[in-house]
Amino acid sequence: MSTIELEQQISTSSPIIDGHRQKATSLSGKILIGITGGIAVGLSIVCYPFVAPALRRHCLPFVPATPNQIRNVLSFVKPSTTGSRLLDIGSGDGRIVIAAARTQPSIKADGVELNPWLVYFSRLAALRNGVFNRTSFFRKDLWKFSIAPYDHIVIFGVEQMMEDLEKKILSEAAPGTTVIACRFPFPSMKTVDRIEEGVDSVWLYRPIAKPSSQGVPNGV
Repeated sequence: MSTIELEQQISTSSPIIDGHRQKATSLSGKILIGITGGIAVGLSIVCYPFVAPALRRHCLPFVPATPNQIRNVLSFVKPSTTGSRLLDIGSGDGRIVIAAARTQPSIKADGVELNPWLVYFSRLAALRNGVFNRTSFFRKDLWKFSIAPYDHIVIFGVEQMMEDLEKKILSEAAPGTTVIACRFPFPSMKTVDRIEEGVDSVWLYRPIAKPSSQGVPNGV
């Protein structure tokens, strides 16, 4: 076979080869697009619970409590010998609830948190720390969650929500309930005691009245 004939055969077969290459490239592109889309959807599902609070009127971000903050909070928790109930509003990863249950055997500690991933993490952490039977974590909107059954209430709030939260506490909490505010104080409620340590500061309150005229926001 002459060189000219061989070149003609190669030239004739090249469109077929090119077609196979184009099909392979197209398939690889589709697979890559599918993988990228799947990753994007997965990240959206995981990140949404963390981003969603920022779209609400009051944003309560997740900022883990420091060891000093936990110590300061627990210094004001004085459960009765017959048993007490503690609620951590915006419980995050559950460390306040778990610490209270571990250090106070007579206390039943609960947390209310809107982020489902943090609720699941908190339940697992409670199980690891041996207090699963004395703790509960609820995925609820704090404005729709009743605080009436609790005699200790802990809140790591933000400045913008403290006024509305004060109204909720005054309208729902029983007189004499121990209320512990961290990072930011309530605007009007009388302070019983405080620990001033910068970002680790805590304020102690005990509501003495439940005014029926106080309003509570319907949502955030």
